[in-house]
Amino acid sequence: MSNHYEEFEKRDEEEKKEERIEGEGFDELLKFTLPGFIGAIIAGVLFDYFGYQLSAVGQWIVRTFAGEGESIFEGIYSIRKRLSKADGSMAEAYAWGKLFGMFLPWIIDWGSRLAGVDVYAVEGFYIPFFYAMSDQMGANISGSIYLRRREGSWGRAMAAYIRHPVMISSLTVILIVPFGLLTARFLGFSPTNQKYTALETIAANLCWLPVVIGWLAGRLRK
Repeated sequence: MSNHYEEFEKRDEEEKKEERIEGEGFDELLKFTLPGFIGAIIAGVLFDYFGYQLSAVGQWIVRTFAGEGESIFEGIYSIRKRLSKADGSMAEAYAWGKLFGMFLPWIIDWGSRLAGVDVYAVEGFYIPFFYAMSDQMGANISGSIYLRRREGSWGRAMAAYIRHPVMISSLTVILIVPFGLLTARFLGFSPTNQKYTALETIAANLCWLPVVIGWLAGRLRK
C-alpha cells in the first residue's frame, strides 16, 4: 500500500513539474509572434511603395512573414533547447511541429498559381489559410505525438489531448479560420495590394491564441 502511495506521489510530482516546464516554454514562444506581424506590414508597405502590389514573389514574402514569421523564431527556440539538452516539453514539441509545417503553403501557393487558380478571387481563400495555419497543423500533430510518447499509449494520449487547453484551442482555430477567410472573400475582400495581403494573413493567423492559453495555464499553475 505504501509503495502504491509513493508511486502516486512521484507521478503527481512529475506531472506538476511537466506543467511548470510547459508554462515556461509557452511564455518564451509568446515573444515570437509580434516580430512576424511587424515584418509583414513593413514588407507590404515597401512592396506597394515600389509598385509591386500584385507581385507573386512579394505576396510569398509578405505571407511568409505574416503567417509563419513566428515559426522561424520558434524553430530557433527548439534548436536551442535541443542543443542545450534541456528536458523535452510540450512547448518544444509544439515549436518543432510549427517549423516543419511552414513549408507546405509555399508548395500550395506556387502550385495553385501554376494551375491557373485566381488567387485574388473567392476560390483562392485557402492560400492565406495554409500560410496562417499549416504550421499550427504541424504543431498539433507534433504535440499529439509528444503526448503519445509521454503517456505511453494513444488512448491515454487522446485523453490528455482533450484535457490540454493548448491542443484544444489549436484544433479550434484550425477549424474556424477557413470559414472566416471564405466569408471575407464572399463579401468582396481581395488582396489586391501587399498591405491587404499582410492584413488578411495576420487576421487569419490565430496561432498566437493557443500560445497565450498555454502561457496563462502555466501562470495559473504557479
